[in-house]
Amino acid sequence: MPVNKLALIRYKTIDSCLQNRLRKWTLEDIVEACSETLYEYEGIKRGVSKRTVQLDIQNMRSDKLGYSAPIIVTDKKYYSYEDKKYTITNIPLSQQDLNTLNEVLGILRQFKGFGHFQELNDMVTRLDDKLYQQQHDGVSYIDMEKNELLKGLEHIDSIHKAIINKKVLLITYQSFKATFAKVFNFSPHLLKEYRNRWFVLGSGRHPHDIFILALDRITTFTESADANYLAAPYDISTYFADAIGATRMPNQKPGEVVFKVVKEHAPYVITKPLHHSQKVVKVEEDGTIFTIRVVWNFELEREILGFADFMKVLGPRRLAKKIMMRSRAAAESYRLTDTDKKKENESPEDNVA
Repeated sequence: MPVNKLALIRYKTIDSCLQNRLRKWTLEDIVEACSETLYEYEGIKRGVSKRTVQLDIQNMRSDKLGYSAPIIVTDKKYYSYEDKKYTITNIPLSQQDLNTLNEVLGILRQFKGFGHFQELNDMVTRLDDKLYQQQHDGVSYIDMEKNELLKGLEHIDSIHKAIINKKVLLITYQSFKATFAKVFNFSPHLLKEYRNRWFVLGSGRHPHDIFILALDRITTFTESADANYLAAPYDISTYFADAIGATRMPNQKPGEVVFKVVKEHAPYVITKPLHHSQKVVKVEEDGTIFTIRVVWNFELEREILGFADFMKVLGPRRLAKKIMMRSRAAAESYRLTDTDKKKENESPEDNVA
């Protein structure tokens, strides 16, 4: 059964409503939510009829679309999912969907060899594996990095739409260091991912009030109706080009970092560079000297410290001194007390493999 774009938007809206168990949803409430969503995404002002939403719910309950949604009505008035964990976004793909995706995958494979489409390689491999799982009872031969406990991922789609449509968001945000949450207008410019954690770059009250917000620290956000969107006063495509990670000051200048990696670990740094600017300066008997050109931020320090004694910063001297001090502090935290030493001496068998 083919489904048009507007119907899919309504189904997703109904699904979002019924997943929200913090309020009770009448048919009128759902109709209003669908009308608001269609106006927001498609600019449709005429709204949605009650009859249309009733048919949508009927279709979602049936297996025509593969949903078989457990939608129930309580007190002859309130709609909800009988299964609290149900959502249409988790249903398996239908055979028709699989056939269509396989056709798309076949087309994408044809572009994998072209230089302009190198970024497709990873996407095609992931899609190929997902389709294989669907068709072979969930068997997968690719173990991709993921974290099921990550928070804030549900914000990505809405914030992405706000960026595209140049909408100001009224955000409730509480950083790890803040005692209370803050509420402010925010013009989003760019979504940024680093090590499975997502951030959004944007402006506050003025274009040059640059903020980088972690999505997992955003409590709530809504579209702000009385604020003008502030365009980015910088090139968003290159804002993080000279940074490792997702933090940097607007006017921060990159500098050259020189470091040496011991012989045994140098191949790992060569095959997986710390940054795209990485260059090999010199290969010595006991290791390899590299350079990268980046801004100095927390992620740079953490990356270096992660190599422990396998990497040594040669310059700049301030960074080398900072890494030395943090390494000493780390070593000090592992220093054994007299009691620990006594216990260790009393239990030598604990160290036997």
